[in-house]
Amino acid sequence: MDRSNGNSPTPPRITDEEIREIHEAFKEIDSDGSGFIEANELKDALERVGLKLPSYQVRQIIKDFDSDENSHRGKLSVDEFERLCTSLKMEDVAKRFKQVVSKRENLQTIGGLSQASSEGTTHSVRIEEQLAFSHWINEHLGHDPDLKHLLPIDAEGKTLYDKVIDGILLCKIINHSCPDTIDERAINIKNLTLYRRHENLTLALNSAQAIGCNIVNIDGNDLIAGKPHLVLGLLWQIIRIGLFNQINLEHCPGLAHLLLDGEKIEDLIRLPPEAILLRWVNYHLRQAGVDRVCTNFHSDIQDSEIYTHLLYQIAPQDAGVTKEALGGDDNIQRAEKMLQQAEKLGCRSFVTAQDVAKGVYKLNLAFVANLFNNHPGLDKPVEGVELTIEETREEKTYRNWMNSLGVRPHVNWLYADLTDGLVIFQLYETIKEGIVDWNRVHQKFSKLRKFMEVLENCNYVVELGKKLKFSLVGIAGQDISEGNPTLTLALIWQLMRAYTLSILAKLTSNGDTPITEKEIVQWVNDKLASSGKTTSIRNFQDPSIQDAKVVLDLIDSIKPGIIDYSLVKDTGSPDDNLANAKYAVSMARRAGARVYALPEDISEVKNKMVMTVFACLMALSVKLEM
Repeated sequence: MDRSNGNSPTPPRITDEEIREIHEAFKEIDSDGSGFIEANELKDALERVGLKLPSYQVRQIIKDFDSDENSHRGKLSVDEFERLCTSLKMEDVAKRFKQVVSKRENLQTIGGLSQASSEGTTHSVRIEEQLAFSHWINEHLGHDPDLKHLLPIDAEGKTLYDKVIDGILLCKIINHSCPDTIDERAINIKNLTLYRRHENLTLALNSAQAIGCNIVNIDGNDLIAGKPHLVLGLLWQIIRIGLFNQINLEHCPGLAHLLLDGEKIEDLIRLPPEAILLRWVNYHLRQAGVDRVCTNFHSDIQDSEIYTHLLYQIAPQDAGVTKEALGGDDNIQRAEKMLQQAEKLGCRSFVTAQDVAKGVYKLNLAFVANLFNNHPGLDKPVEGVELTIEETREEKTYRNWMNSLGVRPHVNWLYADLTDGLVIFQLYETIKEGIVDWNRVHQKFSKLRKFMEVLENCNYVVELGKKLKFSLVGIAGQDISEGNPTLTLALIWQLMRAYTLSILAKLTSNGDTPITEKEIVQWVNDKLASSGKTTSIRNFQDPSIQDAKVVLDLIDSIKPGIIDYSLVKDTGSPDDNLANAKYAVSMARRAGARVYALPEDISEVKNKMVMTVFACLMALSVKLEM
């Protein structure tokens, strides 16, 4: 912002690029080349240039234009559309500019430890994270041809925030952490107008939520504005999920070596990933005959001694890893020598010598998780240890849904983390604010009465479920406190269903009256018919759903032209049905629907999850029409 000569700063003007985007949006809507767009196309046209207005405001704009003396009532010419967009953009710029000028201070701390958000709130932003994430992105995604216009990020990571604004990089990072989350056919790669960038960002955010990221208070505008604390926070969540995905028995059966005396495998997998990593480090320290114990990933690792012994223990014999770092003169010297050994294993990611010496927790946790994923150093367990415990697709979907809502504590293992009722109470509050009487909830437990206090919480969980008219026949508080899988899942499904329908009810005239599944089916068929589609459904078990065409048609009915039908497969084979379903889920998210269901749920016609897909699309349609 220019403050030269003591003058007040001049607000920025509409750029030539924005003018070009306005004309491009007009041409996209004016498909017949008439030189005009219809009044009912105005809302879509405005969104394509980044102007999201409520329907009532758009109607008022149309009314104002029609009140003018012109010969094309109900239509806008390209010049009128440009004047309208310019006026609206300048109003928005002026409003934001006024807010910035009124602060009169730049709150950025020298050295980059904190930076003010656009709202004036100071947030912690670590330059170490900026550097680490930028290096990780360059290393893991630098080969992607779709990212050659973005990568590499500069050595200091200063351009990181500019690289996320078209949404492509975020989509690719999500797919690296959780492969196949996003069907890449849904990503806008070319002709990246502001509208198409927004679509990519919407796809990325909704997909991040589907894998368990908490994106509350983050939207595409925040990312386009490059708010560092939000960008870094989102990147950390995505990268962390990818790093922790492999800390399980499926990827590493040798985890059974970490069992303590008298422990069962169920006890181990219920631990948070951080706790399992600590177990892993200490197991290798014992194997190496080292007396030290690692209790955390900040103060305990600052001298690099634990890391040095760990690297030497897990390294293949031909890797040439040494314990040279033990002879360093200070923590930074030792850390640098240790990282040179880590580099021999291809695992220098996330930390610098300074990050180790300062004990930066997040980055050291990521460093250790990366070591585990690449060199666990755990032989397959001895015979006799049963390794049948795996997280099902349904369980993972529910867990990701809970975590995306920001519940505390984070849910790592579905049944164990719900046994005290505290997460479930948070879900009830999300579904219906004020339903929980927190005076009846034990939020901390005494050592002597913990069993009874947990049981009282879980009895109250069941009581609240009945209050919401859940079907809980045969389910008691004890079933929840003991982590009974079948009965706990029955409750969780009803929580997710109630949440989905409550969102829909709030957007309609029903208010607090839940939308019924029959009403959703009727809406789906009416919407399809009114858009000239020939598909329909009888119910959420309808076999015709398996090729996903009805879902794709519905998305196209909500946002006409969004589906590229040349990508839709017609053979009806299981592989093609799944391919269609993958495209449908990603396009639903790109359109703005917060879909948690997986493509397999559609191609296999899992009626529970299919219902949530249609309910989320109905909610999106209602919201767009408001």
